[in-house]
Amino acid sequence: MEHATHQFSYLVAKDISELSQSDSELLVRAIALTKIAYAPYSKFQVASVARLANGKIVEGTNQENASYPVGICAERALLGSIGTLFPNEIIETIAITYQPSNGKSDRPISPCGMCRQALYEYETRVNHSIRLILAGKEGNIFIVNTVKDLLPFSFGSEDLQ
Repeated sequence: MEHATHQFSYLVAKDISELSQSDSELLVRAIALTKIAYAPYSKFQVASVARLANGKIVEGTNQENASYPVGICAERALLGSIGTLFPNEIIETIAITYQPSNGKSDRPISPCGMCRQALYEYETRVNHSIRLILAGKEGNIFIVNTVKDLLPFSFGSEDLQ
């Protein structure tokens, strides 16, 4: 039997001032967008903002429901909008951030497993890596170059054949 390891590297910025102007604009927009997320149950507002290859900016927020499984995360809301408005358009970068109503937003968060799968599916479908900026409203910021890094041993369309 052989021992195997899965690793990936990512960038860590100490704060928004270390980002490029384009990345900081995306993150600032996501931070502002958390205010309109509909999260009356979890009180955890999440926003995601994408820059597409065509230059368009698309936004998404989490949308909860009293019947919890009916809600949708910000990342999947974003993908639904992109898929409808700009079918198969390349997503260059997505900034994801959050604000809990009773807590700090001082460290990066990562998409949940379901969102990782959905992001990976989109990345695979258009055959182009999606760069992620993961951040709170302050503190360190993680920059991941491809969703695939967040989903080792991913399940994709090739597994269905």
